[in-house]
Amino acid sequence: MENWWFLLLEFAIAATLIFMSRRQPFPGPSKRYGIVLLILALLLLIGETGPRPTDVHVHLFVLLAYGSLGLIRGVHNMLVTRDEVIVAPFAGVLFSVSATAIMADQWDSLTVFEEYAAFATIVLIGGGQTWLVFRGLLIGRLPLAWSKAGLVALQRGQISGPHGALECFEKSWDLEEEHLNPMAWLALERINSFIGNKSKSEYWSKRLAESGGEDAVADEWIEAIELPLAKLRSSSEEE
Repeated sequence: MENWWFLLLEFAIAATLIFMSRRQPFPGPSKRYGIVLLILALLLLIGETGPRPTDVHVHLFVLLAYGSLGLIRGVHNMLVTRDEVIVAPFAGVLFSVSATAIMADQWDSLTVFEEYAAFATIVLIGGGQTWLVFRGLLIGRLPLAWSKAGLVALQRGQISGPHGALECFEKSWDLEEEHLNPMAWLALERINSFIGNKSKSEYWSKRLAESGGEDAVADEWIEAIELPLAKLRSSSEEE
């Protein structure tokens, strides 16, 4: 086996993670994972061009360890905190490729029982990776995370622009999690009213009324939206 194929895979995944992180509610985890992977790939590339190239087994074990760490953290982010959904699938690719390559490299020295066990392990890894891709990349929606990101942006005073409060709350309603929709629509109504966009404010006010009005939203959420807007209003008046 050649290290170059694994290096190409690492550079491709690192670049993809960094690029796709901008589409996540919280881009930090996936961007950091991609940057660290890029640094590891560069170090391994330097080792490959040296007088004593890095052994492919060392490369695979580094890939396996980093993929395992990313898999653990990524699954936690995807299923528990629900902050992002792309680290787990891509870390799973690193883990799957490295684990399969390690077993394939040792295949000739395995007994019949070990071959069956290795084959079953590869099948399980492939099945798990398929689930990660479908769960994370194909159906991974994060309305709750977008709500949290919108609230963070609002508290920072970032109303518009990339990852601004408006963009985040516009992505935070979902047909499958309808209990979150009134929260998003109330936030959008208040923010558009704050910036003077009357037509948008009326539109989201109608959507809010259709889903039960402000009675469908917890008082704590209303306060969490109105308090940052009040601070922004007072600071703009002082200026």
